[in-house]
Amino acid sequence: MNLFLRAKHWQLFILVFGVPFLLQIVMMLNMVAAINHNRDQAVFITCLKLFPLLMALFMVTLFGWQWSVATRLQKALPARLKMKLSRFKTFFIIPMVYLVLMMVGITWLFWHGWGFVGSPHLFLLFFTVIFPLHLFCVFSLFYCLYFIAKTLKTAELQRAVTFNDFAGEFFLIWFFPIGVWFVQPRINKIAADLANGDPVIKD
Repeated sequence: MNLFLRAKHWQLFILVFGVPFLLQIVMMLNMVAAINHNRDQAVFITCLKLFPLLMALFMVTLFGWQWSVATRLQKALPARLKMKLSRFKTFFIIPMVYLVLMMVGITWLFWHGWGFVGSPHLFLLFFTVIFPLHLFCVFSLFYCLYFIAKTLKTAELQRAVTFNDFAGEFFLIWFFPIGVWFVQPRINKIAADLANGDPVIKD
């Protein structure tokens, strides 16, 4: 996991945004070509092949980076300011499971078609089960962003921080394709200090 802490900002940008964006372009072009040639089945096959790959690359890189920052940078915090990783891990796992299930569900739709989407039973299922679960996953994601931003700022300042102290980091991490250019060099520095054995305040 230290690999994510040592990675350069441009490397993370390419993996999280650049490659998935190019895959989306390829997928859209293939869809257009399939539709123009009246090959409707090819549209679903193309999406089926590329969408899981796109989501897997995005999830592995982004969530791997978040996990590394939240857990590894704890070593750079003073002992009295260590944060509760158990709560973070719980809220971290929930969106991952949700996204995996969503990928499976969308892949299933590609295989079986979209004709039943207008079903009233599916509509009821969405608002009674899926929609509340989606909102809870959004809350979990924001908590993870909060935790990561607070960890980073605490590691830098070596003191207790409030949200006003790390609000900028919170939004930079939220808008990751932009924020990674500003946040990752600071993480590289902390990781390098830890690797070099530089002293960290313990009390």
